[in-house]
Amino acid sequence: MHGMQDPLEGRDIGYALDQGMGGESHFCVALSGGLDSSLLLHEVAQRVPADRLRAIHVNHGLSPNADQWQAHCEAACTHLGIELVVCPVQVTPDGQGLEAAAREVRYQAFERSLRIGETLLMAHHADDQLETLLLRLARGSGLTGLRGMAERRPLGKGQLWRPLLSFPRAALEARARGLNLHWIEDDSNGDERFDRNYLRHTVVPALRRRWPEVALSWAQSALWCAEGDDLLRDYARQDIRRLLLNGGEWGRHQALSISELGRLSAPRRRLVVRTWLADAGLSSLPRARLAELDRQLGGVAGTDGEPFDATTDCRVDWRGGSLRRYRDGLYLLPAGVDALGWPSRAGTLLCDLTHDRSVVDLPGGDQLVFERLAHGRRLVAGLAPLHVRYRQGGERCRPAGRGHSQTLKRLLQEYAVPPWWRQRIPLIYSDDELVAVGDVWICEGYEAPPGQPGYGIAWHIGSAPEEETTVSFD
Repeated sequence: MHGMQDPLEGRDIGYALDQGMGGESHFCVALSGGLDSSLLLHEVAQRVPADRLRAIHVNHGLSPNADQWQAHCEAACTHLGIELVVCPVQVTPDGQGLEAAAREVRYQAFERSLRIGETLLMAHHADDQLETLLLRLARGSGLTGLRGMAERRPLGKGQLWRPLLSFPRAALEARARGLNLHWIEDDSNGDERFDRNYLRHTVVPALRRRWPEVALSWAQSALWCAEGDDLLRDYARQDIRRLLLNGGEWGRHQALSISELGRLSAPRRRLVVRTWLADAGLSSLPRARLAELDRQLGGVAGTDGEPFDATTDCRVDWRGGSLRRYRDGLYLLPAGVDALGWPSRAGTLLCDLTHDRSVVDLPGGDQLVFERLAHGRRLVAGLAPLHVRYRQGGERCRPAGRGHSQTLKRLLQEYAVPPWWRQRIPLIYSDDELVAVGDVWICEGYEAPPGQPGYGIAWHIGSAPEEETTVSFD
């Protein structure tokens, strides 16, 4: 194609691997046993010592030959002296189709298996990228989807790298045959009921007959889409920084100012929300749910630039998380956060604070971290064994330095603690005396004065700090 540089000119697969491996030290190859991944494993094994290389095979159990494929991968890794991790998974379509469900559980297995700082290599090639772009066009994807598969991106505790993404499959096959490699053929590859197979066997050959370099030209279009998408996200992040509330009104999760969000045009508002979710590591909010968000917040078509109604309630849930309104904040919460039905666990032994640092597991994945500190706001040491309870109603609290006590309900409202956290906040008791409310308040009479030992308190919602001394509920 006139004016277009062939990305393979002067290069081969080994060169691409050598150039890309510079900063990484430990690698894991996603091994299906097919041509592409078998070639990738062979090439990487020539360049990385066996003690810094692993392979991972995901057994979906969908084919009667699945165990034979696993055995093939085991034999190949034994021959190369490489560790193989086998991940059996169960694929449940659950309304999203078999292909999508299999892909989801496969990437979940990769993410769970990756070690800190490890690079997962996948053997996707230029033909795969072309098929991906066609699929996303068929589904109505925007710029983000049309940038195609990323060559590199974070994954779990490490990163994902697709070093063969600019090579056509024909080049990989020629290389594999020249090396006399053995691989398996997936018996489902010819089944055109699957979208990708239909594209591979029917659509792409027709495109290539008309435009022989279609994969290269579409890859160039994907690069332009990626550049435009990156530029728009940079603009959206400028808006996000301006719209973020200080501490989210209550600093557990981020919140955007709803009044300011409503002043943006609808396309700009949608871009801000999508970018906000992506930067938080959550899955994309479907377009229909974005429209639902506007509806719930009081946005009306044709009134862009007018602030949203400040009195409306809002809750939009999707697979990735939840958006909720409290006062002027639109809060971004992980999936499944809900105060309804939160357990009441009165009288459960919490911790006697004999360690300099202790982590206490709470229901719902929450944790309390106690750490002996010399300065700052601290719970006094030497109290009777502590217990945790959750709200029953009628509790009173006098935060340290406050002149009088107040009902806990009123205090939580006054300090802008959003409703979905109020039942979840752990109440810390010494015998029957309330001494602290999570890490929000230490009660009067129980805050360590300067120069005396004490414990700082941190309440982590749905998080699990690593490598700590943990005290669990019975």
